[in-house]
Amino acid sequence: MVESPDSQQRMAELRRMVDALAAAGGSSDPELLLHLQEQLKALQVAGLHNGEQARLAALYHVSSVLGSSLQLAEVLNQVMDAVIQLTGAERGFLILGDGPAGDLRIQAARNLEGKSLDQEDMQISRTLVQQVLHSGQGVVTTNAQRDARFSNQQSVMTYALRSILCVPLRAHGQVTGAIYVDNKIKAGVFNNRDLEMMAAFAAQAAVAIENALLYTQTDAALAERVAELETLQHIDRQLNTGLDLDRVLDLTLNWALRGTQADSGWIALRPDEKSPPVIVAGDGKGATLNPDSPDIAPAIEHGEFVTRHADPDGLPHRLIAPLRRETHTNALIGVQRRAAPFTPEAEAFLLRLAEHSALALENTRLYQAVQQANLAKSQFVSLVSHELKNPMTSIRGFADLIRQGMTGAVSAQARDFLDTIVDNVDQMAALVSDLSDISRIETGRLRLQLAAVPVARYIQETVGAMRPQIDARRHTLTLDVQPDLPAAYADRTRLVQIITNLLSNACKYTPEGGRLSIAARLKQPHIHVAVTDSGIGMSQEDLARLFTQFFRSEDPAVREQPGWGLGLNVTRRLVELQGGEMGVSSQLGKGSTFWFTLPVAPDRQA
Repeated sequence: MVESPDSQQRMAELRRMVDALAAAGGSSDPELLLHLQEQLKALQVAGLHNGEQARLAALYHVSSVLGSSLQLAEVLNQVMDAVIQLTGAERGFLILGDGPAGDLRIQAARNLEGKSLDQEDMQISRTLVQQVLHSGQGVVTTNAQRDARFSNQQSVMTYALRSILCVPLRAHGQVTGAIYVDNKIKAGVFNNRDLEMMAAFAAQAAVAIENALLYTQTDAALAERVAELETLQHIDRQLNTGLDLDRVLDLTLNWALRGTQADSGWIALRPDEKSPPVIVAGDGKGATLNPDSPDIAPAIEHGEFVTRHADPDGLPHRLIAPLRRETHTNALIGVQRRAAPFTPEAEAFLLRLAEHSALALENTRLYQAVQQANLAKSQFVSLVSHELKNPMTSIRGFADLIRQGMTGAVSAQARDFLDTIVDNVDQMAALVSDLSDISRIETGRLRLQLAAVPVARYIQETVGAMRPQIDARRHTLTLDVQPDLPAAYADRTRLVQIITNLLSNACKYTPEGGRLSIAARLKQPHIHVAVTDSGIGMSQEDLARLFTQFFRSEDPAVREQPGWGLGLNVTRRLVELQGGEMGVSSQLGKGSTFWFTLPVAPDRQA
């Protein structure tokens, strides 16, 4: 059937649009696809023979589908299935290469049934493919066995290749690979029109393949980056758990060796900005590094990452990374190995590890400094508390003797002076006792005698001991203790101290004639005790700082009462040491409720 000039013109227009579609990146231009479909219908009306119509319809179909996925394997299979559908080939191959001298890599191989080929079925004419890659021009042969260009090739003779069609893949003007189809059984399967159609299709396929390759590379790079970030996050969690210097050093060195695949390494610390670094972990522990050496000086003075390759003197490949805070190098990490040089990835990992470790190391050193300061403070408080007890005991004892008239008659004015002395000594004794408790808690020297303690009994005893203070302020006290309240697992002395502190505060900060109450209930697995008053209450700002040491509200009603701001801090610590919790609720001007819990004593203890 002879095509009319109009059909030939429409055919040329159709091929132009296929090329334009390829340049647009596949199916990203719906208007172009719509125009392509209209031209296809026009060709059908023009009377193009059925075989050509079918192939052009297939070309339209694969052009609309190609590029719908960014998964490389799926795109490659799409391309090869489309090629076989368009040409009627027995087999199809998509090949990538690096030019005429490069190795050929078969990326996809499919048959007429849409199945991937096995390795033994991948015989192709590599010479023909190399020719296409080198020239950038497509090649078609109706029978390679009789084609003078290819009949003498070993692969053509060995594999009995006949009909072959091969077109180049281009991306950004460069030939990146080829599409190769053949039929080993029949000759004359392909012609120049097939070559022209495949060249147009290959332009579009190259765009889709490049997009998939870029997506795959980006996805792989992203996955690698995410994995690295997860590793660094894991390292951060490890480094900042415990704040123990030796542990931080060991973890940092182990990760440095693992991440760079080094044979050995070390970490050196600088005691101060003027001192040379001393190795504190790894090889050469205890040695002092020369700050003027060409490996060490750049890292210390300028914070440079140092890379040195193996030299004839036998020194291995090595990397040195500075650990810096602001503009100062506080430590160095060094790794080395004798095999191949360190990769750029290993260098980047060590640099990032140094950045993360620098903060953990600085936090650890600051924490240790704080711990040492706290220890020195606790030791000082313990010493002062011990030294003050004897003179305070003497002052109070002699003041009591004088008040009792042991040295003769005491005037009213002298008695007032003595009462003031005794009151102040009692306040000092309470302060010394609180400081001593804090010191022993912080240094771990406070010993508790835990046993089954009848809470109800000790509430009654504490109230009885404090009755004069309660009556003096004309307070009304209500006890609401569960009758069958079980014993708590606690220290008897410390339980009395806790109740005394809370009841004393309630009495102190409740105006005369106010109401106080103590309630005790079983709330498994704890006993819950609450001390409530109708006193001055507290603001939300004061509640936020209430249990900190030496905190006292600026409220004048609080300031007029004696105190040091230590009692509640000690009380809360004592509760927690016995396995309980302590809290407070308060409303300014309406009173407060302090509560604490203690674990119920086991049956064998009770």
